[in-house]
Amino acid sequence: MGFWVCSPAQTVQEKQRNRMVKDQIENRGIKDTAVLKALQKVPRHLFVPEEYRSRAYTDGSLPIGYGQTISQPYIVAYMTEVIRPKPDFRVLEIGTGSGYQAAVLAEIVDKVYSIEIVTQLDTAARARLRKMGYKNIETKNADGYYGWPGKGPFDAIVVTAAAEFVPPPLLEQLKEGGRMVIPIGSPFMVQQLMLVEKKDGKAKTKNLFPVRFVPFTRG
Repeated sequence: MGFWVCSPAQTVQEKQRNRMVKDQIENRGIKDTAVLKALQKVPRHLFVPEEYRSRAYTDGSLPIGYGQTISQPYIVAYMTEVIRPKPDFRVLEIGTGSGYQAAVLAEIVDKVYSIEIVTQLDTAARARLRKMGYKNIETKNADGYYGWPGKGPFDAIVVTAAAEFVPPPLLEQLKEGGRMVIPIGSPFMVQQLMLVEKKDGKAKTKNLFPVRFVPFTRG
């Protein structure tokens, strides 16, 4: 888990963060206490480019460069809650981006493995997370389609980019009874956020609600 000292200059941002959690997340039905605490703790403004920091706690996604975005706070909270995270979980994330989702997960679970295909984003996120003191996050610059062989099986998988189907290697690396949340659909169109549960080695799927995510980039 991360540790940092709050300076007086951050007081306004702390208030914005608490308001974000109350208005955008808790009031929309997110109830998991651990998820709410993680969103209150992780300083989202440190995960966006400096020119967007004044909008870090607004209700929407923001550009982080290279055609990628940091997801809307509610979506981060929802995707975290829906996998039912536990303190002993090992979670795989596909699409590190700026590292925000990984940091939120790391406040709750034992270990986060996060894969980013864009080299520049991977390098920046790795440095950011290290500077913030996260020792339970491991990142890798690779094609997320193949997951992370040798680190699984995973209790849960969070995919933060839209794929046209569930990558078979990810299902293989999901534990029996584990949960995966993934946007499924065509790039640059409305997709369906989908919950995938592994039962008897097979995928049991459930559509959650419509979303818009950046495309699942392949190597």
